[in-house]
Amino acid sequence: MSDAADSATKTESATLFLETHAGRVIGSLALGVMALGTVVYHYLEDWSWVDSLYFSSVAVTTVGFGDLTPSSDASKLFTVFYIFSGITIVTVWLNSRFKYRAMQRTGTPAAPNAAEPETPVIEG
Repeated sequence: MSDAADSATKTESATLFLETHAGRVIGSLALGVMALGTVVYHYLEDWSWVDSLYFSSVAVTTVGFGDLTPSSDASKLFTVFYIFSGITIVTVWLNSRFKYRAMQRTGTPAAPNAAEPETPVIEG
């Protein structure tokens, strides 16, 4: 096997490894954000654990039914930062899951940026 082909195989393996484990790390962060929101709302708003988890998931997924709302200033400030960070983490997690599923179906790693052409390797 040539050095270029060996390098390409290693790159594909590394990409698959990173995509697999990055998804796990991001998924753990997403669960951590949900747990954090549940605990904070339980204590700041004195809601039940179920209501706290429900509000956390509704807020992070941007559904926002409006049936529960934070009432204290501390809860409102936490909610602002919680929603911005939570939406970001959940979106990144969903993106990594979709990429991983695409890799499983096609058997090839997803391109990091399909708009960028590959840089040709010039051997000399």
